[in-house]
Amino acid sequence: MNSAWNYRTAPDVLMTGKAFDVEADTSVPKLPFAFGGPCCRALLRFEPEDFRVDEVSLVEPDGKGEHVLLWIEKRNTNTDWVAGLLARLAKVSRRDVGYAGKKDRRALTRQWFSVRLPGIQEPDWTALDSTEIHVLRAVRHSRKLRAGALKGNQFVIRARGLEGDSTLLAERLGCLAHCGMPNYFGEQRFGREGSNLKGVLSMFDGSGGRLSHQKRGLYLSAARSLLFNKVLSRRVTENNWNQPLEGERLILDGSRNSFLPDQIDTEILRRVSDMDIHPSGPLWGRGDLQVTGEAERLEREVLASMDELCNGLERFGLKQERRSLRTRVLDLSWTLAGGDLELSFFLAKGSYATAMLRECLDYRVATA
Repeated sequence: MNSAWNYRTAPDVLMTGKAFDVEADTSVPKLPFAFGGPCCRALLRFEPEDFRVDEVSLVEPDGKGEHVLLWIEKRNTNTDWVAGLLARLAKVSRRDVGYAGKKDRRALTRQWFSVRLPGIQEPDWTALDSTEIHVLRAVRHSRKLRAGALKGNQFVIRARGLEGDSTLLAERLGCLAHCGMPNYFGEQRFGREGSNLKGVLSMFDGSGGRLSHQKRGLYLSAARSLLFNKVLSRRVTENNWNQPLEGERLILDGSRNSFLPDQIDTEILRRVSDMDIHPSGPLWGRGDLQVTGEAERLEREVLASMDELCNGLERFGLKQERRSLRTRVLDLSWTLAGGDLELSFFLAKGSYATAMLRECLDYRVATA
């Protein structure tokens, strides 16, 4: 591959004792690949319409109540900005506006928002309509839309100017459809050039000043995501990211429920192979690590040099949780025409399309 393309990948974090530096040049991917790495290169997000995302909600509007659910299509705008517009139009506090998840900015996305209007007449929602925003539906509902109230997201992505081995690309995509993918946190979690990772260190040592609740949450999430990615990277390197270790806590597919089996027997192996259950990694915080034996030894070894982040997360009150090391890529299909690749697939909430794309494409993102 030609390094002049300056591909964007997740920030690489280099350990230097107990502190770390965020490498400014991230042109070489540092997270290991599960299936041998990308075999083609292409351009993403040439137009916002090249990256389409439809939220799949857990909520069915009930048609009554003090909230209004709004199904909104946005183009080249971020979710928080739209939420602010809704609050101003409805003349309510920003706290009265809810959404299930943030969506990509440089994209064409559709998602639900809620606005609390107790005994208040609804504004003319079409006043928001523009080239960037369209209110497609408005319906009453009894509850505020809470973060995480979604099943996942349906993606339709166009990669332009594809170059490389299209036969091998089809094999890579087949592996993803059949075997799932490493459930890495994507580069969005870490901020531009790793700014969220720099911010969390300032927050932990007290030099960052007063922070908003939102900024504090971003920084803490970035620290947790980094630790999780480090554990998953080791498991991918050792080729056991999709296999249970002795002492492994397993997560039910499509659920946050988990269990620690007495032993890894043939039934457990069958369920892992069927992707009914998945190996897990730590979302760091206070409390027991929730794994034992070989799994515990690996995680403690990988994170032995990360005391600064681990202790900071505990000091700020986060509790130990688990996240699946593997996620399924559902309903994956693709077409190749005129040098462009179009992909359609579904990912469960919390999983990143960029983590899927990096397994098969060495991509760069068009500048706006």
